[in-house]
Amino acid sequence: MIDVFLHAFAAALDPMNLVFIALGITLGIVIGVLPGLGSVTAMAVLIPLTFYMSPLAAIAFLVGVNKGGTSGGAIPAILLNSPGSPEAATTAWDGYPMARRGEAFRAMKFALFSSITGDTISDILLVILVVPFAAFALQFGPIEYTAVLFFSFALIAGIAGDSPLKSGMAIFIGIFLATVGLDPVSSTPRLTFGRIELYDGFSLSALAIGALALGSVVMQVSDLATGRAADDFAANQAETKEGRRLSAREFFSYWRTLLRGALTGSLVGMLPGLGVTLASFLSYSAAKRASKTPEAFGKGTPDGIVATESANSAVVGSNLVPTIALGIPGNIAAALLIGALVMHGVVPGPFMLTMHGELIYGLFASMIIANLIHLIIGRAGLSFWVQFARIPRRLILPPVLMFSIFGIYLPTQSLWDVGVMLAFAGLGILFSRAGISVVCTVIGFLLGEMFETSLRQSLQLYQVDGLAVLASPVAAAFLLLAIAIVFRAIWRGRKTQETPA
Repeated sequence: MIDVFLHAFAAALDPMNLVFIALGITLGIVIGVLPGLGSVTAMAVLIPLTFYMSPLAAIAFLVGVNKGGTSGGAIPAILLNSPGSPEAATTAWDGYPMARRGEAFRAMKFALFSSITGDTISDILLVILVVPFAAFALQFGPIEYTAVLFFSFALIAGIAGDSPLKSGMAIFIGIFLATVGLDPVSSTPRLTFGRIELYDGFSLSALAIGALALGSVVMQVSDLATGRAADDFAANQAETKEGRRLSAREFFSYWRTLLRGALTGSLVGMLPGLGVTLASFLSYSAAKRASKTPEAFGKGTPDGIVATESANSAVVGSNLVPTIALGIPGNIAAALLIGALVMHGVVPGPFMLTMHGELIYGLFASMIIANLIHLIIGRAGLSFWVQFARIPRRLILPPVLMFSIFGIYLPTQSLWDVGVMLAFAGLGILFSRAGISVVCTVIGFLLGEMFETSLRQSLQLYQVDGLAVLASPVAAAFLLLAIAIVFRAIWRGRKTQETPA
């Protein structure tokens, strides 16, 4: 086994392989900063170029794009309160308040270092657990996925915003929006009103970028026009040395949150289909529940950034567990990697480690090396990105608006998607003004189709027998946890109402 890893690292340290890894990470960070694009779009566009690379360099390049894109989404979330991707939404909750205090550089350091640490832990777990955990993942059927998703909805509603009722309503609206289009079981049109464009449902990118990024930009422009907000961060508080400094000792003082986030992201990533956004929310909620000062979350605590970034980056490595061991992609990025592997003559599945062991272990080594390269490139780029905090927002916000529109239009060249994005931007503004979590709506939409499909499959499989959930210990455990969270949220809400009296 040692000889295998030595050969793998020798192949991964090939100069051309290192160049492609560095190029992939750089492109990923830059594209991750632009709202509406993201690492998945970048990977889809760049896959044809990898045909001319060696198999190892091609896959390592795409993994580098994914790693850089995942961490790059935190930059606009911190500086502009406009997440570059949905998984960075919870980063904005604490990163943006830190930037407003003059700690933008420090917040981005927390995000970068947490991202790389979570990614490294995930890559190590990938090497160790790729075979045994894949066998466990096969035990998850429709009823287990239904229980896990219901638990996730209950948990998110309990931590997003001050009102669990409003958050739960926002999640329900997201699930309802996910039902637009063709029925996933019978393929009959639902709520399409005769529009062919709605047969595929609403675009996730249009909804997420419209409600999260574009809505935030429009509100900031409105606040600038009415004088309710300063034109730049420096007008609120100049950046100080304390706002830039982050020692290794201070960073690792958050080791509990860091480890919890990395393990949460790794666990979510190993289960096909759950996605990186869910990992960031579950990690954020776990950190808030474990904190001695939960009231500090959402007001600029580093714990929130560490929890989110360590979790969403941990998914990058762990989602390759079912991809490599079973040929089942853990998420869209993993599905694109399967396409690249097939293009290079590698058939994903249980025999991939046996037939293409040299390539797979070379990929493992490349992923670990990529984290070091990511640290170097990401740290060097922080000084560039933080300059945006000194530029007047009247100069920053129009390009962000333009990139949001281009990011939606270019992949499909559809003005319909642009119109959908503008509509959801309006919805996002209304929700924000009403104190309703926009992010919960995005989460509900993102997981709505999977929740509906698994629920309907469970009902058909067990013939609408509600007690069938007890036949699965995993499903029963998650269902009981979800019920406990709901009752706890109701009890806390009643207690809060009684306190002023």
